[in-house]
Amino acid sequence: MTDAAPPPYPGNPTKGPEPQYPPPGGQPPMQGYGQPYGQPGGYGQPAQTQQYHGQTTVVVAQPAMAVVQQFRETPVHTKCPHCQAEIVTATSYETGTFAWIICLVLCFVGCDLGCCLIPFCVDGCKDVTHSCPNCNQVIGKYNRM
Repeated sequence: MTDAAPPPYPGNPTKGPEPQYPPPGGQPPMQGYGQPYGQPGGYGQPAQTQQYHGQTTVVVAQPAMAVVQQFRETPVHTKCPHCQAEIVTATSYETGTFAWIICLVLCFVGCDLGCCLIPFCVDGCKDVTHSCPNCNQVIGKYNRM
């Protein structure tokens, strides 16, 4: 029994050669795809190139995500931008645009004998100011309007 020569192409010999990555001839993969402004690593980050068994892998570092803090009625756990301490914000209420609008609406409806002053006594109609309990600096504000 003689050894038969292997088929000239891997896979199905009737279909022809299967595509190889990277393509033969030593051409590198497409450069700059998905990387803005033609920078090698994209987003100002240098790309890292690693080679394993003749294949090249490009590793691109992603930029850090910024967390946007949402200030509402309740105190928020955050880091103070002034004193860099991990805190829970102190909240205080201030009369804002929403309280004045509710007051005017109550006056137009006929509640002008003192009932129109109710929005100035209800915290649910006021703006909320968040401050740091350590350094007493204002961190954020929640406006109802």
